[in-house]
Parts: sequence; C-alpha cells; structure tokens
Amino acid sequence: MKTYRVNEIFYSLQGEGVRAGTAALFLRLAGCNLRCTQAAHGFDCDTDWRTGRPMTAAAIVQALKSASAECGWVVITGGEPGLQVDAALLAALHDAGLRLAVETNGTIALPPGLDWITVSPKVPEEQLVQRTADEVKYVMSAGMPLPRSTVRADHYLLSPAFRGGGIDAEALAWCIRLVRENPRWRLTCQYHRLWNIP
Repeated sequence: MKTYRVNEIFYSLQGEGVRAGTAALFLRLAGCNLRCTQAAHGFDCDTDWRTGRPMTAAAIVQALKSASAECGWVVITGGEPGLQVDAALLAALHDAGLRLAVETNGTIALPPGLDWITVSPKVPEEQLVQRTADEVKYVMSAGMPLPRSTVRADHYLLSPAFRGGGIDAEALAWCIRLVRENPRWRLTCQYHRLWNIP
C-alpha cells in the first residue's frame, strides 16, 4: 500500500496570502528539491521538511479529521509537496469532504484536482513548471526588483522577508513602495509569525 512521508499534521489558521486568517488543517509533507539560503534566495528556509513518517492516504485522512472534524480546508505544504502529491492522495482527501489548497515552489507540475494553488517561486522564472495558480507570492528582500511573473494567477502578492524574530523593516518598506507603484500587486506577510501560531 502506498505511503507518503508526512512531517506533521496540525490545525491552525492560514498564515499568509489571500486566505490569511481562515481556519485550516495543515498537511506538511517531507522533502524538498530546493535549499533556500540567504545568499541564494534572500532568506533562509525556516521549515523543517527533512524528517517524516510514512502514512497511507487513509491514515492521513484519519489524522486530519482527528485534528478538526469541522474544518473543511486542508493546506498541503512542505518542503515541496509536488514531490509527493498525486491523484490517489487528492481523491482520498476529496472523498473525505475536504477542500484542498497547496503551497508550492512551482518547480514541479501539480496533478489536477486542487481547489487552491499558491505558487511561491524560489528559482528564476524560466525554471518554473507550474504556470497557473490562484495566487503567486514572492518573498522579497529590500532592493529586489518587482518580479516579472510568468505564472498566470488571480492574485499577485509580495511578502517581506523575516530576519530573526520579526519582519525585516527595510524589506517591508520596499514591498510597500513596490505595491504603491504597481497596484496590480498586493502586500502580504507571514502573519502566523506575528500571531505566534504554528
């Protein structure tokens, strides 16, 4: 029976993007195909994606329902969920009455059947494979140019990088300036860090 490497399952609030502040179940899958660092990407990865335990789709559904029987949204994240998400997992989650969001770096094509796609690029645009999304979100450090996104999306977002325990003030000021000058874009941030929730 197929298993998926699961880092953690928990219930919280969506912490960033257009859906920020909404209740959600989180399915963090282990593994990533990138190694984000300050030097290469303008920020260090702050997510534990290296470890995971094997779980079947049925066990994942049971764990999600145990975390919250009322919440109807699951955010599939990582690491890079595109390494593991497949039609069988999506079908099992949908059959359980769940709506599915995913947060991806865009370097792997996602299977059909997702209800909300967030692409957060960490590589040059020409390396992106997932070219359609509901929202595309770029983490920005001060001085970075406005992205020329190749992702077709309903929402375009800029998110200031964090430094230590808080938002980098220069990155925030830079993102505000870019959004004012380019009103097609929207400001977001990792609110869950400010709210001090997982």
